[in-house]
Amino acid sequence: MAAMGAMAAMGALPAGALPPLPTLGVPGVPELKPLTRYEAMRLGPGWSHSCHAMLYAPNPGMLFGRIPLRYAVLMQMRFDGLLGFPGGFVDRRYWSLEDGLNRVLGLGLGCVRLTEADYLCSHLTEGPHRVVAHFYARQLTLEELHTIEISAVHSRDHGLEVMGMVRVPLYTQKDRMGGLPNFLGNSFVGTAKFQLLFALKILNMVPEEKLAEAVAATQKPKKPAIEQAPGMPAAKPANELAEPTKTGNDLADRAENQAAAQAAAEAAEQPVAGLESQAVAEQLVAMPVAGAVEQPAGLGVGAVAVQPVAEAME
Repeated sequence: MAAMGAMAAMGALPAGALPPLPTLGVPGVPELKPLTRYEAMRLGPGWSHSCHAMLYAPNPGMLFGRIPLRYAVLMQMRFDGLLGFPGGFVDRRYWSLEDGLNRVLGLGLGCVRLTEADYLCSHLTEGPHRVVAHFYARQLTLEELHTIEISAVHSRDHGLEVMGMVRVPLYTQKDRMGGLPNFLGNSFVGTAKFQLLFALKILNMVPEEKLAEAVAATQKPKKPAIEQAPGMPAAKPANELAEPTKTGNDLADRAENQAAAQAAAEAAEQPVAGLESQAVAEQLVAMPVAGAVEQPAGLGVGAVAVQPVAEAME
């Protein structure tokens, strides 16, 4: 609280009386232009003001009994799938920065109010829109923070604009990715990622070198999900994998051609078979009939059936 109150007091003085404003200075993270609260309030009506807050508490807990958690820091999963801090835009025509911020926090958290003493920094955002991002930080006890997490579930925005609260892991595991590096690999809205890193550095919650290592880990190319096991044959290129499909098509065409040729041969043999049946039928007709003549087995459709001759009546 003392560090935050000192920064708030500095922000209320003219810019000429201030020492250089602190910067993030983490490689791989673009710097945003800092300005004092006094400078921000003197900007014209063409500028929009966004106010967000980081709520945190010292956490003496140990992950797996050996990894210190150090702090519990709250962020939100937003409706658009991006991570951010509680807060929103403030209409300076009707609200002061703190009144507008508390109004938004009441909708998303329900039971916390910040003051000017919680003011931390202001930065000009990048992009075509003229927005000043104001950031606040309030240290609570772990019990107070847990109460806010419970209250957030029953707030008006829960399940609508806010999907839920999340805690930021401030540690880095032995694999150099678990914890803060993996968390920083998520997608953040606007200046949220910059504000998180800036607050962790300014409030001495994470050493600067650890922040730099975590950011650098997220920028390294990721390993493939499945690595080739020793002794396994190398995977074939995509063009080689396509060859069996091409061969299969050739075989199918060849089979179709053979089927067509066989069908043509059978069609050519049909007249011959008909002539043979007709010849057999003519021979049967020419044979003398004595009594009943049975139809020979195997005659075709063209064979003539011989009827029995009735005996002469006395």
